[in-house]
Amino acid sequence: MPDPSLLLPMLALLLAIGAFAGIIAGLLGVGGGLILVPAYLYAFEALGHGGPALMRVCLATSLATIIVTSLRSVHAHHGKGAVDLGILRQWGPWIALGAVAGTLAASGLRSGVLQAIFGTVGVAVGLYMAFGKASWRLGERMPRGAARGATGIGMGFLSVLMGIGGGTFGVPLMSLFNVPIHRAVATAAGFGVIIALPSALLFLLTPTDAAPPWTVGSVNLPAFGITIAMTLLTAPLGVRLAHAMDPKPLKRVFAVFIMIVALNMLRKAAGY
Repeated sequence: MPDPSLLLPMLALLLAIGAFAGIIAGLLGVGGGLILVPAYLYAFEALGHGGPALMRVCLATSLATIIVTSLRSVHAHHGKGAVDLGILRQWGPWIALGAVAGTLAASGLRSGVLQAIFGTVGVAVGLYMAFGKASWRLGERMPRGAARGATGIGMGFLSVLMGIGGGTFGVPLMSLFNVPIHRAVATAAGFGVIIALPSALLFLLTPTDAAPPWTVGSVNLPAFGITIAMTLLTAPLGVRLAHAMDPKPLKRVFAVFIMIVALNMLRKAAGY
């Protein structure tokens, strides 16, 4: 059994991480993975855990939480008729294929490489959040044929390597191809389930050496359970805050925060 003196600080850190992730998700409508992955990494390192596979544990645990949060979101959006089932059917197989490929790739990559990927893509996401405009368009309808397949696979692949769901890439993609924003947000929650379910199941079967206490495969069970409990409690608070203030300036601040976190990941990957 793990030393209780180590588990109590871990519990406190995970409670704070889950609470913060829930508030930000409710306030700004962004996926928790952008917060959870670096937060898990910080928490586990602060508690003395390390090794070449620690980043994989962070990705896998984040994806496991996304299964629950995305299913809850899809159910709520579907009840309002906002989910585009046609897009889910057409894009789902390609996204799932990319997610499986991303899981297999992540299982063979060291933490430094995964940190470099997270950092690079995180900077790009932060720049888009800070400077992207709702009026930007790449086309009047979603890509078809080979373009759909390549884009869907790429989305699933990169999402797993960053430990994130469907919103970070899915919402901008659909918005750029003229899908109304509310429908894009609702449908991207479905992307999150398609990405997270197969990848988390595969990660459960992927053993990890020197993992934090109570890790099954690559998924840390205390982090998973505490994060889910806290986000369910604090996300409604974030929603209430969003209705009480203008979220646009906050979104830009969060974009800067994400870029700082991403640059710190790149620093870690470079060994500084």
